[in-house]
Amino acid sequence: MTPRARGVDGPTGAFLAYLTILAVVLVAFGARLSDAREPGTTTAADVVPQVAVSVVPSVVGAVATDPAETTGAQRERTEGRRAEQAERAPRWQREPVFTPRRMLVAYYGTAGSGALGVLGEGTPERAHRRLARAAAAFERGGQEVQPVYELIVTVADAHPGRDGDYNHDIARADVARYLAAARRQGARVVLDLQTGRADFGDVARRWEWALRRPHVDLALDPEWRMGPREVPGQVVGAVRAAEVNRVSDWLSALVVRHDLPEKLLVVHQFRTTMLPDIEKIRDRDGLALVQHVDGFGTPGQKRATFDAVAHPRTFRMGFKLFYDEDVRLMGPRAVHAIDPRVRFVSYQ
Repeated sequence: MTPRARGVDGPTGAFLAYLTILAVVLVAFGARLSDAREPGTTTAADVVPQVAVSVVPSVVGAVATDPAETTGAQRERTEGRRAEQAERAPRWQREPVFTPRRMLVAYYGTAGSGALGVLGEGTPERAHRRLARAAAAFERGGQEVQPVYELIVTVADAHPGRDGDYNHDIARADVARYLAAARRQGARVVLDLQTGRADFGDVARRWEWALRRPHVDLALDPEWRMGPREVPGQVVGAVRAAEVNRVSDWLSALVVRHDLPEKLLVVHQFRTTMLPDIEKIRDRDGLALVQHVDGFGTPGQKRATFDAVAHPRTFRMGFKLFYDEDVRLMGPRAVHAIDPRVRFVSYQ
């Protein structure tokens, strides 16, 4: 009997089947490799990097640009920069004399005498009590009113004196008493100059020791600024803008150099001839310029003087009230009604 042949049923058949499957796989793999290199086709290997590149950055960006977090961070950075800038700003910018709600009310005079104004009637403490009552009457609608001692420290004289300049300074100790009292009471001190034949700038420098203090300001009174042949009390004086500008330049430099708060520079006036070229007055860093209108009489006469000389394009406006010389003393309501707005009132 002939033995039956071993075909696919035995181990040999299984081996042949394995080879056949392997060959098919190799052929298919080769074809796949060939296809992957064809132009315009995309393989699985090509897809994964593209997904990684396109998805990962978009996720990172979404975390970094969350609207709430970004807005808060930006606000903090902005506020931080503003705070740093404010700290770096000079003191005269951070501490102005005037704010939208602040005005000044002063008593005017010199030490030890009531002849030149109410401030000298009694001690600084007594004057302050009266001044505080007068200032409180100007408060309205939350308005802040700061008291001021306008102290005449250089007084014009009818005689030439040792220097031939027709003025004298009051005692330094008297000035120091008013400075100390003002500091205790939260008041300002305006040093008022009546210089006779002397230059305002030369006299102002004599008071630099006081003007270096944060609460001390300066006033120029052209009524008492005499020409080379004039005598105080015989004529009404005058000053040119060039002299005022030299003083303001010096005072501005003092403020900037010593990093002081803003200072007042007050110019008194009741006639146009007292400052004939007022339009040439220059603004300065660190200074708040005030034109103080000093005419006395009836309310109508005082308003007419104010309207004739006021120069609000350059100055903030001041106004004087005279206890003895005015007829029907104007009250706070009448002063508040003046236009342009009065920011500095003084009583003499």
